[in-house]
Amino acid sequence: MSLGNLIAKHLSGKKVLLFFVLTNLVYAFMLLVTIPKVMTYSEGLPLLDMMPTGYRPEYVVQLFETLGEEGRSAYLYNQLPADMIYPLLFAISYCLLLAYFLEKLSKLDTQWIYLCWLPLVAGAADYAENFGIISMLNSFPDVSSGRAALTNYFTVIKSVSTTGYFVALTLVLLVLGFRGKRNS
Repeated sequence: MSLGNLIAKHLSGKKVLLFFVLTNLVYAFMLLVTIPKVMTYSEGLPLLDMMPTGYRPEYVVQLFETLGEEGRSAYLYNQLPADMIYPLLFAISYCLLLAYFLEKLSKLDTQWIYLCWLPLVAGAADYAENFGIISMLNSFPDVSSGRAALTNYFTVIKSVSTTGYFVALTLVLLVLGFRGKRNS
């Protein structure tokens, strides 16, 4: 079954709204609860998954040292479990959201469907990033530069694909808005 067929099978306004609300509730929980909890230990240093342009291995060591044992524990046992739910919800929710608007433009059965891959790539990269962070937290203070570089690679892929997605969504919404304005 192709991505387009799978999406079309599950594309309804209610499902899109449900996934969108669930996704953003988990995201709000992370932004308001788990990330601030870890940040209380970081002395203002951003967490690895909050650095869209990436980081160097030396930064990973600096952050983990600054977090201390309690901060690393909060990262590992509070933030990362929530962030293991979020990528799946993000991937499904934002794939369906874009597909919903593409359907409104009668573009779901065109090459535009490939834009729906962007949140799926972002979600997969987010999981790879999370597993890298978990691995580095568990091996600290022995953080290999190769592991840090690989985790950074997935952080950047997540950021680029997420940014690309929101640019695509914005363009689709603009086209939909112009089309609606022209037809009224």
